[in-house]
Amino acid sequence: VQLQASGGGLVQTGGSLRLSCAASGFTLDYYAIGWFRQAPGKEREGVSCISSSDSDGSTYVVESVKGRFTVSRDSAKNTVYLQMNSLKPEDTAVYYCAADRTAGSSCPGRYSSWGQGTQVTVSS
Repeated sequence: VQLQASGGGLVQTGGSLRLSCAASGFTLDYYAIGWFRQAPGKEREGVSCISSSDSDGSTYVVESVKGRFTVSRDSAKNTVYLQMNSLKPEDTAVYYCAADRTAGSSCPGRYSSWGQGTQVTVSS
């Protein structure tokens, strides 16, 4: 059972990145998936969440990224995405995905499976 976040990189202010959260050993559709970030010297922050397809599949993004970040699923690829547009320097952080391994879970989740992070750096 493993989660892997990928897709980070270095981008200029105003640019876009799409992060992917891929799973091996379990099906992401059944669980709520959250995206988190942690900047140097700061606490980890919840960024976004998508409820399981067995619940209502609802999505949530934190106020600071509303209108810029979108979370979605691709069931065929067993992957959850975080599309990040209009990036700002304050979005610089290591981004993680996590799964609430309760079947049919919805946001906000209680996350028990965490992937390794992917670095996002936004230059000014």
